[in-house]
Amino acid sequence: MRTVTDWLGEYGVSHTNPTNKLLHWLCVPAIVLASLGLLRTAPVPEAFAAISPWLNWATLAAAAAVIYYFALSPSLAIGLLLSFILLLALTQWLAILPWPLWVTSVVIFVVAWIGQFIGHAIEGKRPSFFKDLQFLLIGPLWLVAAAYRRSGLHY
Repeated sequence: MRTVTDWLGEYGVSHTNPTNKLLHWLCVPAIVLASLGLLRTAPVPEAFAAISPWLNWATLAAAAAVIYYFALSPSLAIGLLLSFILLLALTQWLAILPWPLWVTSVVIFVVAWIGQFIGHAIEGKRPSFFKDLQFLLIGPLWLVAAAYRRSGLHY
């Protein structure tokens, strides 16, 4: 099993260009936000709604991702948990716009992926997830790890 250092190192190989890095800082959170927004709009069983309005496919997906991250690095998982809480709150706010949340989410998703592919075109390297789909989960982890390093926190 790969360690968090293995995953981050391999992901970092195709993310060295400053423009690509900047685009990832903008686009990865936007893609996660859009994905959570789309999952939030998916119908849930009535039993979910009876328990809590926050119990939906988006919160379940975020919880599953945090469990995955916890297996890789408990300290990074905490940072990602806080990030997911913020992004889930943003989906709540986006849901009050005068058009459906799924529309907003699709627009954000498409624009952010265009940004990602532009970044990789500039980098001259294919996105990591073409090699392994798990890298779709490593992108957010890579950003949190970078934020930890800049803050002097260890993982």
